[in-house]
Amino acid sequence: MLFTIFFVTGKRVAAAVLLLAALTACSQQTHIKSKLIITGSSTLAPLINDIAKRFESSHPGIRVDVQSGGSSRGIADARSGTADIGMVSRALKNSEKDLMAYTVARDAIAIIVHKDNPVQILSRKQLIAIFTGQITQWNKLGGSNGPIVVVNKAAGRATLDVFLDMMKLEPQQIKAHIIIGDNEQGIKTVAGNRYAIGYVSMGSARYHAQTHTPIKLLGIGTIAANLANIENGSYPHIRQLNLITHNKPDGWVKSFIDFSQSAQVHDLVHNHYFLSL
Repeated sequence: MLFTIFFVTGKRVAAAVLLLAALTACSQQTHIKSKLIITGSSTLAPLINDIAKRFESSHPGIRVDVQSGGSSRGIADARSGTADIGMVSRALKNSEKDLMAYTVARDAIAIIVHKDNPVQILSRKQLIAIFTGQITQWNKLGGSNGPIVVVNKAAGRATLDVFLDMMKLEPQQIKAHIIIGDNEQGIKTVAGNRYAIGYVSMGSARYHAQTHTPIKLLGIGTIAANLANIENGSYPHIRQLNLITHNKPDGWVKSFIDFSQSAQVHDLVHNHYFLSL
C-alpha cells in the first residue's frame, strides 16, 4: 500500500513522505525497547563496554550506553539519576552508604616506570618518599642519574583515592610534576619519559606491558605485581571494581548487573587482566 502512495501528485506526495518518515521512526523506536546508561570509572569502562556488547547480543532491543569520566562521576550520576548504573573502581566510603555496590571483578594499583629504568622494586617507605618529594633522584634508589618525574592522578579518580589510602597520605602531600586523568593517559606519559613514575590499574598496565608498550610494573617490597598475588591477598593495593545503583535494582538494571557478575563474562574479565569473582 505504501508504494502506491508515491504515484499521486502535489500535496498528497508531501503527505505521503511525512507518513513514511513517521512510520520509519516508529519502527526504530519499537526496535529499541530500552536503554541503560552507565557512567564512571575509566578503569572499569572498557570491561563494562565489552560486557554490554555481549548483553546486547543476547537481549535484542536493549541498548547499553557506557561512558567514562571517573568514579566520582559514576557516584554523582547514580545519585542524581542521570545514569542507571555507576562504575566505581574502589570500595564505597562511609559517606556513600546511600548507594548499593555490586562487585564484578578485582584489580590492584600498579606502580609503573619506563621499561629502561633499572629499578625493579621499591618499598612502601621509598614510594612515600618519592611521591612526597623527599627523594628526587633515581640514583638514590639504584637507578641511573636523572630526576624523578612524579605522575599523579587528578582529583575524583578512584585510583588516587586507593593510592592515598594505601600510602596513608593526604592529597596535599603529593609533590607531582604531571597530573593525568585516566589509565591510558598515565601509561602513555610514563612510556614517553624514562624518568617518570606513576600508578595505574594493574589490569591496564599488564595489558600494555604485554603488548610492547615501554613500561614495566614494579614490585612493592618483595611482592611482585601479578594476578597470583592479588588472588592470594599478598599484594598491598587490591581493590574492588563495582557497579553501583542508588536504589535496589530491578528490571533491566538488575538483569545487567546479574549478567556482569556471572560466569558468562569471566573470559572478558580475564581478557582485561582483572581477577574474576
